[in-house]
Amino acid sequence: MSIGVGIIGAGVMGADHARIIAGQVAGAHLVAISDADGARARGVAAETGAKRAVDDPLAVIRDPEVGAVLIASPDTTHADYTIACIEAGKPVLCEKPLAPTAAEGLRVVEAELSGGKRLVQLGFMRRFDPGYMEMKELLASGRYGEALAFHCIHRNATAPAHFDSAAAIVNSCVHEVDISRFVLAAELASVHVFRAKRSKLAHFDDPMLVVFETGKGQLVDVELFLNAQYGYDVKGELICETGTISFGPTLNTEIRSAGVTATSLAPDWRPRFAAAYRIQNQSWIDSISTGRPVGSSAWDGFIATTVTDAGVKSLKTGETVAIAYEKRPGLYG
Repeated sequence: MSIGVGIIGAGVMGADHARIIAGQVAGAHLVAISDADGARARGVAAETGAKRAVDDPLAVIRDPEVGAVLIASPDTTHADYTIACIEAGKPVLCEKPLAPTAAEGLRVVEAELSGGKRLVQLGFMRRFDPGYMEMKELLASGRYGEALAFHCIHRNATAPAHFDSAAAIVNSCVHEVDISRFVLAAELASVHVFRAKRSKLAHFDDPMLVVFETGKGQLVDVELFLNAQYGYDVKGELICETGTISFGPTLNTEIRSAGVTATSLAPDWRPRFAAAYRIQNQSWIDSISTGRPVGSSAWDGFIATTVTDAGVKSLKTGETVAIAYEKRPGLYG
């Protein structure tokens, strides 16, 4: 049986998700596309073979032919649309963040708890990236002892014009927040944000170094450099007791010529994590059929915003900020 999918938001991410669902995912088909820009929604619907484009995003959720909803609209709308999906009893894959703040994210968790069933998956696609997945598996094997520290590099060619220092933490560093919790199986207990000398090509504090300590005493450091100019560059290295586990920023071909070794870098996150997005979306559709949730939950999304809230506070105060957690509800294991 094929699951009818509705997509809210037809911008960069929504359009990409529509293409993935239409062309790379088995067991699903596109029913409806909605966007504040009607012409854009119609264009994406025509390109991907969706049955219709609609003006009202809530109409996508109400549509009887839509069995599952993918939310890729602006961040401030995520919580409300996700809650509407929960109330309609429809599974939802929501792009990160779950909400701009932890208080808003908690509304989603409470709505899901009231329904008594997990319906929400967060779009933290790195959990499905082959590099991070292998890193987690190698650490879990025990062959290298315990993880002591996790080095993370997150560089973009350029940041969006609307970004500021806080947005760098809330929208970019949030990926490292989730993936470090996933890889280390540990909660982040404190955060300190350090401002480096600002690049002349940046319009906010860039680069920054964000340092976390986990509840297990491990350190996680994240270099955020969102105006690095040369390309999209994400790397990770685990420092373990008897070795290290790392992977590079690209899976592209290496070229050696004229005394130079070179590989091309992706211009942004989409080609770098193309496999992760495909695996994530297929896993989401499969999970609806099996009834076994996968990926980041609403609780993980709430925790991620709890951590980034603390990160923004550290950014403003220059101090180390302890991260306070709610008690994990039983629905989330």
